[in-house]
Amino acid sequence: MNDSLRPDSLRPDSLRPDSLRPDSLRPDSLRLDGRVAVVTGAGNGLGRAESAALARAGALLVLNDLAGDAVLETAGLVEAAGGQAVVVAGDVGEWETGERLVGTALEAYGRLDILVNNAGVLRDRMVFTMSAEEWDTVIRVHLRGHFVTTHFATAHWRSASKAADGPVYARIVNTSSEAFLLGSPGQPNYAAAKAGITALTVSTARACARYGVRANAICPRARTAMLAGLVSPPPADGPDPLDAEHVTPLVTYLASPAAARINGEVFVVHGGVAAVLNPPSVRAVFRADTPDGMWTLPAVHDAMDGAFAASSPDSPGFACTETMGLASETIGFG
Repeated sequence: MNDSLRPDSLRPDSLRPDSLRPDSLRPDSLRLDGRVAVVTGAGNGLGRAESAALARAGALLVLNDLAGDAVLETAGLVEAAGGQAVVVAGDVGEWETGERLVGTALEAYGRLDILVNNAGVLRDRMVFTMSAEEWDTVIRVHLRGHFVTTHFATAHWRSASKAADGPVYARIVNTSSEAFLLGSPGQPNYAAAKAGITALTVSTARACARYGVRANAICPRARTAMLAGLVSPPPADGPDPLDAEHVTPLVTYLASPAAARINGEVFVVHGGVAAVLNPPSVRAVFRADTPDGMWTLPAVHDAMDGAFAASSPDSPGFACTETMGLASETIGFG
């Protein structure tokens, strides 16, 4: 570990240099001073922007990405701004990486308060041409990666809650995507992984609320390397609505004390827009029109034939397209 990152160097005044001071004007409930956050996928894009934002709010960071210069550069940017960061390089889908992330947080800072799961890759292809490796890689990094870190973080918080005989401070912000809402046709692996992350988030929220855990998910839009060529170019003048910086305030808020009542929610966020999603609802109820009230094949036909007479097989019914119209300046997906 770099000497500059040792716990004895974590002086309170080092967390508020001039470059970080604007955030110190915010209410205490929005500050993260002394809180420890693990951020995966921190080498680039959203992960880097989230890391910087958490540091500005006062968080001490454990950064993860694959070994290489990118995650080290993120740590350098955080340190240059007066923050603190240690790096745990490795494949987030590996069990040992998740164990090291939590262990490093406890070793370096003595606590863990926040987990931001952001690591991901793309292997886009139609379902009929996708290879097993392309499927497995995306599911592994996104869905398994979220599970691995969540497993070790929640196990720690559960033990800490039992030791404290009450709930502890614990925040999880997972990264889902509108791809699972839309059923993106060229991304069956990615859409499936993001749907799984949403379900994992809600399951974690239900299972771990008693220990103090607040688990929420975001579906962000941002101009990152993963979306190169899929989003519209930045405007010539004015703010870029797809700048990753516009996503970070919600992430920081969900990690803060102010968000203590928010649990098991899914947000779409981009530019100046944030929308919280409803869970799936029942569109219609069919009942068997038979003597004993139980289904038969003809009864199913009679019930369904009229109900779906106007439906088109080219427009899947179980999809949410409402989010596409939230802000026209950020629409640019093919």
